[in-house]
Amino acid sequence: MTGASAASAGILSIAGCVGEEEEDPDDPDDPDDPDDPDDPDDPDDPVDELDEITITLSQFPDTIDPLDHITGDYFDIYDHIYEPLFDFEPGEGIFPRVAEEWEAQGDGTTHVYLRDDVVFHNGDPLTAGDVAWTINRTVDPEKGVPSPIGTFGLGSIEGAEAVDDTTVAINYGAAPGLAEFEFGNYARAINRDWAIEQHDAENEAISGADAENFNGTGPYEVVEFESGVEVVVEAFDDYWGPDPPFERITFNADGESSGRAAAIETGEADVTINILPEDVATINQAPDAEVRNVTSFRTVFCPMKNTVPPFDSQEFRQAMNYAVDNEEIVSTILSGFGEPRGQPVSPGINGFNPDIEPYEQDIGMAESLVEESGYGDVEIELYAPSGRYLNDAEIGETVADQIDQLDNVNCEANIVEFGVVSDANQAGVDPDEFEDTWEIPFYMIGWGVITGDTDYGVQGFFTIPDNPNRTFDDEELSDAILESQQIQDPDDRREQLEYVNELAHEKAPFVYLHTQESIYGVNEQIQWEPREDETIYTWEMDT
Repeated sequence: MTGASAASAGILSIAGCVGEEEEDPDDPDDPDDPDDPDDPDDPDDPVDELDEITITLSQFPDTIDPLDHITGDYFDIYDHIYEPLFDFEPGEGIFPRVAEEWEAQGDGTTHVYLRDDVVFHNGDPLTAGDVAWTINRTVDPEKGVPSPIGTFGLGSIEGAEAVDDTTVAINYGAAPGLAEFEFGNYARAINRDWAIEQHDAENEAISGADAENFNGTGPYEVVEFESGVEVVVEAFDDYWGPDPPFERITFNADGESSGRAAAIETGEADVTINILPEDVATINQAPDAEVRNVTSFRTVFCPMKNTVPPFDSQEFRQAMNYAVDNEEIVSTILSGFGEPRGQPVSPGINGFNPDIEPYEQDIGMAESLVEESGYGDVEIELYAPSGRYLNDAEIGETVADQIDQLDNVNCEANIVEFGVVSDANQAGVDPDEFEDTWEIPFYMIGWGVITGDTDYGVQGFFTIPDNPNRTFDDEELSDAILESQQIQDPDDRREQLEYVNELAHEKAPFVYLHTQESIYGVNEQIQWEPREDETIYTWEMDT
């Protein structure tokens, strides 16, 4: 031992002798007794298991209806309360949950067989009639409670009926494999009588303001609810399945990544989502928290509604893609937490086309295409959300600025709440319809292809028949998607979907941006790996 080390050891040795009694390892009153099971300093003591956790999201639902929005944050809360009928594993398929078995009948129908021991939180038994009503309400606006899931999530599903108390017949107009992708992800069960009772006819919505207004079959029931602030759930005693890992969960939201990171750092939250790259270091430096990330199935892009000038020109839409430097956006604004993209879906999705390269910035090409389009010196506005995706506002401003650098296009960014662009995305392409309300033909949004199939990333945006919410009108692209929906052979269908993505690249209905990483802050005591589909199921966690 030399120098400072020896001196330090001597000081510590002396300090240990001054004013202290010698510790008796056999004294039960000694707080450092290694044989005392209650000794707080015993390194062999197991860490206390968590029985209550807080999950902080970036958006908070303004509804008690689990089928009102297709928004990941909403599902993160409501799947614990209302519960999906199937378990979906990214890249693996669907597995039994409330639905025990299912069997294609060969006539555009699949029979789904439900468990017979499932009850709602109000004590009512789950029946096939509830499931059929929920599906019909979702796909048929005439049922009185419209849902965007009908267009974007259950596009091939035509309806459902109860065969008996535990058997549901689901009817569809597509190949069974596609229908299974859809109902395997989006089939839910709402109590029919409860929904009718909670239905607000004036607003065409299922609404309520109290914890008692919620009623699902999930492992948790709502015990506290403050609209727009928090939902508190506790384990449901009569749940049909295994006991959930936590007795109590609080869901809240913070629209700022720095706020979510601070919540993890201070221990106010145990899991939080959508952490920005610049906040990663804050979490990693916290004593009891860490960052966990995974490449998601979510692609971020800017739809251009081609029923509105100048976006009715393919040359102009392509020009907007050539104007944007996605490599720079990913490397600087996202700090590498993303990958440039040139088609609607990401690698790992059935139908992703590996031969398509992202658009590379080419200012000369962009300006030339603008002149070819006949829209030189046009003024446009890009609406972008704040707080929904990784650095979304900054990305939106950068995209608008890069487009504005063209000599013959003026572009400004308008940063808005996520609900504004979400509404624009559902408004359709008829100018007489959407310009009277939102007047937003150009906006930035993200889409997570959680089914693992290209159809989910294109059908709601591009197919024309029976799709008032589409964002693009093109018969060739629509027909290619519809053709893929009827192909039975999986390999042939994948090839057709690759062709769909090729068309979508060429026709440029979007300004393609990137696939983003999902970045989470997590209490290091929680054993959990994030999913590519961004879903948070606490029953996949352990401590």
